[in-house]
Amino acid sequence: MKFKIILFGFIFTFFSSFGQSYFLGLFNSSIREALSITHGQFGTIYASATLCSSILLVWVGKKIDDINIFKFAFFVIILLSFACFFFSQVSSVVLLFIAIFLMRFSGQGMMSHTASTTISRYFTRTRGKALSVSWFGLSSAEFILPVLMVYLLTIVDWRNLWIMFSVIVLIVLPFSSFLLIKNLNLDSREARDANIKEVKVKQWKRAEVIKDYRFYIICLNMLAMPWIFTGFAVFQSFIQTSKGWGPYIIAQSFMSYSILSVLTLFISGFLIDKFTSRKLLIYMNIPLLISVIVLFYFDTPVTAFIFLGLLGISNGFANILGSSTWAELYGVKHLGSIKSLTTALMVFATAFGTALFGFLIDIGLTVSDIAVVSGVYISISLMLLFLIRKRLNPLIL
Repeated sequence: MKFKIILFGFIFTFFSSFGQSYFLGLFNSSIREALSITHGQFGTIYASATLCSSILLVWVGKKIDDINIFKFAFFVIILLSFACFFFSQVSSVVLLFIAIFLMRFSGQGMMSHTASTTISRYFTRTRGKALSVSWFGLSSAEFILPVLMVYLLTIVDWRNLWIMFSVIVLIVLPFSSFLLIKNLNLDSREARDANIKEVKVKQWKRAEVIKDYRFYIICLNMLAMPWIFTGFAVFQSFIQTSKGWGPYIIAQSFMSYSILSVLTLFISGFLIDKFTSRKLLIYMNIPLLISVIVLFYFDTPVTAFIFLGLLGISNGFANILGSSTWAELYGVKHLGSIKSLTTALMVFATAFGTALFGFLIDIGLTVSDIAVVSGVYISISLMLLFLIRKRLNPLIL
């Protein structure tokens, strides 16, 4: 059963790519050319649609605490398939807004929320390793898809690609979900070790969590990667042009991002099970801070590989810590409700990053200026986390 659940998480995080910013950013130029809109206009539409999806996610996401997991997953699959098909039909700004809303809600939001909540709830002793393997699905997609999409866009119309995505989702995901989690229920848990005494921790409700000041400081750090990475991913064509890099440099450098993300995923999975998420949290955004410093100082093409490689390290930590930290700190009984809020905040952060980057680009700021803005945010959030690092413990009953 454990292998099946991990494989389910792997598949769902892989297919969440269709709604991830790095993937949608690959179609930025094609969409802007088809609709004759600017970087800033695209960023505003993207951010607004993402913001709306994050609001809806707070309500819909918590239903995973009350509904059979297979039925919940099937609903998400149908929604993602429809969203992909709808994206292929975009012919106006209004339809673009709706298409991005559907992709962000179903792909980045609900697919990743379903996978991470299911894994975090089921696993206890080996949660870190289980999450690391599960999130390897997204890292695999980040390694494979950018270069593949750049190539396919040269031979296939972008609209036809999205029709293909819709069909693939509808064929692959229902079948795999039926085989892997049909018999999984809300109370299913990893087998406990009889030799280890279970420690009972307080099972926080979402209403209690939002009154805890630690939640907000942790979120400041958790949200750094989503908004900064999204901004760079969506406007990768602007960065590429500004730095004078060739058309394939960023797509190729996503491989370094994926490789280091995968390595960090597996290493952090073992570290979390040994030391806990709470102790590793302080190290999560240090590579991210170094990455924006590199982007500020250097312009050569190799900079893209170093920059995205460092982002990959922080991403590897963030993917696991973003799920396991909440389970450790607040328990798993109401984890779906709590995770729907944190996933919504993450999606909101990507909206914020897209809008901010689009605005900064339109008013004339350079890539280096944007790197400074990002670096200041990371530094402040890290300092706040450092101040409360010894208070990140669950409430023992």
